[in-house]
Amino acid sequence: MDIYSFKKETGKKIEKFQSDFIMSRITKTHKDAHIGCMHLGEHGVIGYHQAIVPQLLLVVEGEGMVRGEEERFTPVERSDAVYWRKDEWHETKTETGLTAIVIESEELDVSALATI
Repeated sequence: MDIYSFKKETGKKIEKFQSDFIMSRITKTHKDAHIGCMHLGEHGVIGYHQAIVPQLLLVVEGEGMVRGEEERFTPVERSDAVYWRKDEWHETKTETGLTAIVIESEELDVSALATI
């Protein structure tokens, strides 16, 4: 399990085409990807299971705890990105609620994300 950040401070200012915004790159993939939004309520949990393909969990609201194959949980909050490799066992839980975008694909390139 690796934890990254997509906070504004990790992004790059874009001014091309008379634009004015910050872009925090997330991932690139050349294979099909499944993208979904997970809504965990109070005491919500995504139970301990094995990743069928590489997975990237992007916390967009709330906070919680994640773990990989070790029994130790790591806290996560808004703008944190958690990456699990294919076949890696993992779990996500929250006491107060958490909303996350999940990207799953045989090929996820997370090299553009900033490490925490």
